[in-house]
Amino acid sequence: MLDEAADEAGEEEPIKQRKNGLYPGVSDELAESMKSGWADTELRGLAPIAQAEYTAARRAALSARFPGERLVIPAGNLKTRSNDTEYPFRASVEYAYLTGNLTEDGVLVLEPATEGHKATIYLLPRSNRENGEFWLSGQGELWVGRRHSLAEAEQLYGIPASDVRELPATLKEATGPVRVVRGYDAGIEAALTDKVTREHDDELRVFLSEARLVKDAFEADELQKAVDSTVRGFEDVVKVLDKAEATSERFIEGTFFLRARVEGNDIGYGSICASGPHACTLHWVRNDGPVRSGDLLLLDAGVETHTLYTADVTRTLPVNGTYTEIQKKIYDAVYDAQEAGIAAVRPGAKYRDFHDAAQHVLAERLVEWGLLEGPVERVLELGLQRRWTLHGTGHMLGMDVHDCAAARTETYVEGTLEPGMCLTVEPGLYFQADDLTVPEEYRGIGVRIEDDLLVTEDGNRNLSAGLPRRSDEVEAWMASLKG
Repeated sequence: MLDEAADEAGEEEPIKQRKNGLYPGVSDELAESMKSGWADTELRGLAPIAQAEYTAARRAALSARFPGERLVIPAGNLKTRSNDTEYPFRASVEYAYLTGNLTEDGVLVLEPATEGHKATIYLLPRSNRENGEFWLSGQGELWVGRRHSLAEAEQLYGIPASDVRELPATLKEATGPVRVVRGYDAGIEAALTDKVTREHDDELRVFLSEARLVKDAFEADELQKAVDSTVRGFEDVVKVLDKAEATSERFIEGTFFLRARVEGNDIGYGSICASGPHACTLHWVRNDGPVRSGDLLLLDAGVETHTLYTADVTRTLPVNGTYTEIQKKIYDAVYDAQEAGIAAVRPGAKYRDFHDAAQHVLAERLVEWGLLEGPVERVLELGLQRRWTLHGTGHMLGMDVHDCAAARTETYVEGTLEPGMCLTVEPGLYFQADDLTVPEEYRGIGVRIEDDLLVTEDGNRNLSAGLPRRSDEVEAWMASLKG
């Protein structure tokens, strides 16, 4: 009878079983039975993934930037949620960007060659049937599903594939300069602990972040797919606002999540389903408040595609379909600010231009309404409008909702817009419920309008133009969906 103790020969550690499982062990007869009688399921003649030519070009650019150095980019490992359950796995952006592979424990290694680098993708092979891993291990294929063989992976990703379990020993013996993307795989980092430096590793992360500033054609298409699904998710929400009123913001969250899971991989970030004064909390993701007729609903949500590109769209909607006079006044000010911001998005413009344009409009309105003392230039110089505008007017968008975050300031915030860049334009006004500096009618109203802009050769393309923005158009759109 096999049990949880190591076998006397010591050739292979047994597969760890759950402490309080109902079966104390595995009989020799059952172990032998499970080894045989299985059909050949190897997949042959697989076509490369859609982005294979793009990932190859990205690896070539990386190779050119760091000649003669070994580069190690891990996907990351499963993270425990509680006891023996894990969070859903999401591969590191750097790894997914360079390979298109999205499975846990993978590692891309670029090893210096006579010319450029030789790339190898290290993955877990199919579960072992000889030792029972495939049915006894909690991560075996009968528990969590089939994974690709190494031969299949080579066909899909266009990269030679090897067993990742052998990689730590290989890396420990590596010589010459090495860089690793940190923070994803402690085992890989431990194998390289005496070979890498924080400074050099940070340079690798910065390069990979800046490489994503300009999207290629595949990425632009994926972002449009993400936005298109997001538009349908917003339509789904409007159609069930009556049910949300009967329950809570959670109904809105769940409705949008259904669209994200049906058409994509997941939501790109925690959906903000903020009704009433919750709209004044910038990242309200508790979504446990009431939805009331007469209030505004600030919905900030995005679908993430199966290739991990996410949309990021916000609309502020009247729950009953019609803005009140004060709601419309504030909404239209934000709309005008967004219009100014969108008009400033074009190649050759400074990245900051769209933010400055939107903030100028909002500052003008705050002065006009008597909430701030002008002139407007003084307000902007002192940043006084920020009491109610709070945040920046946008950010880069891509595989992360706040994409390219490790890029240098001089290439991002202080940089210049180029065709292929994708960013959000999202001004807002937020009058907190306890803000005694504004008239009572303003208090508890929060408005944000956000769209995803792709910089083109002659200006920009609003990827989320399928959702109305102007207040009268929003009301007509909601009426058509409800009617």
